[in-house]
Amino acid sequence: MTTDRRNFLKKMARAAAGVGLWPGRRVPRPAWPPPSGLDDDAFWALVRRQYPLTLARTYLNTGGLGPAPYPVLDAVQRTTAELQAVSETGHGKIEDAREPVAAFFGAKPSEIAFMRNATEGNATVASGLDLRPGDEVVFESHAHPGGSIPWLNRQKQHGVKVKVFEPDPTSAAGNLERIAALLTPRTRVLQVSHVTAPTGLRFPVAAIAELARDRDLWFHIDGAQSAGMIPIDLHALGCDSYATSGHKWMGAPHGTGLLYIREARLDEVMPTDIGAYSDASYHLPDLLEYYPTARRYECGTRDAAQVVGLAVAVDFLSHIGMARVAAYGQGLALYLQERLRALPGVTVLTPADPALSAAMTTLRVDGFSYDRLNSFYAREYQLRCRVVTEQDLNAVRISTHMFNNREDCDRVVEATVRAIEQGG
Repeated sequence: MTTDRRNFLKKMARAAAGVGLWPGRRVPRPAWPPPSGLDDDAFWALVRRQYPLTLARTYLNTGGLGPAPYPVLDAVQRTTAELQAVSETGHGKIEDAREPVAAFFGAKPSEIAFMRNATEGNATVASGLDLRPGDEVVFESHAHPGGSIPWLNRQKQHGVKVKVFEPDPTSAAGNLERIAALLTPRTRVLQVSHVTAPTGLRFPVAAIAELARDRDLWFHIDGAQSAGMIPIDLHALGCDSYATSGHKWMGAPHGTGLLYIREARLDEVMPTDIGAYSDASYHLPDLLEYYPTARRYECGTRDAAQVVGLAVAVDFLSHIGMARVAAYGQGLALYLQERLRALPGVTVLTPADPALSAAMTTLRVDGFSYDRLNSFYAREYQLRCRVVTEQDLNAVRISTHMFNNREDCDRVVEATVRAIEQGG
């Protein structure tokens, strides 16, 4: 056996054992879960070391793509190796993951379908509801393309009418009023982003759900920016459906997500992407019975290791506690926003009211285009942020999550001050 092959096999054995092969990290990897009795600073420092993020830059784009912690990465490695060793699909592992993931969201396992991302979940609802030409769908103008394009497709193909409202950054009641002003007897669907991607505005979704019930509207939430950022109890929120990605704030593997549909309304969303495993029974040429749960929206062979990773991500967050995660992320955002608002020429587009925001901060600097400011951040301070081009907002977005700290926020402020002084 050659030396190269021997080394290769050793590496694969380590992967199968869950040791992990994550390059570019020179900080010793701590055990998880952490010991009890740590003060806040020590606890969050330990959490920060659970991620294989390079130390060469400061990562502030969880709203776009969140890193997975070591326990998630190891679970995916280990499960992949285990299933490849016997060449099996691991369908049972997917079913085992359904209950803990559903519980994390305050839902029943029968109400959860595993998706590849929030876009797929949004599209499943948009494509599956029985809508006729002229029926209206209302959502906010700040909707992500993954939340708006599925409805534009229904408009293009089937004559459904899309109507949008501009979010009110100052008032929860103002958002309810703007929504209500667009509703007519032809309105059938109401959708909002739980937290908007461009500015991090948090909608009062429980109150919107009540409005939708009063008008007998289907209420869908695009939760791509809320799952893993703030606590979610879908039954308490009262929505009819909710879609999210695992690869943002949840810290799950790429290509994971979920769709929730309230059990009593499952039959109102027709499966459109359908095939093997969507059925309870079928017989050629004329019989098809859908699977009785939301699993009907899953079809074909899936990567069980990724779904296992999603369940481990849920466990990781649950061990910390979502209330604690939310308070920490928003605390950093509020600290950053306070410092940025004190700078001349800086406008913070994220709502000032903490009840209307969470863990994202969007800023604009006079005299700077979004790309020029973002390039300065990256080039001079190694800050990985996200440009905001939607609705001509011309801004940059900062996400603050469990692996960030006040020093990261101070670095953003320092970079902004220097950009203003030097003119980029």
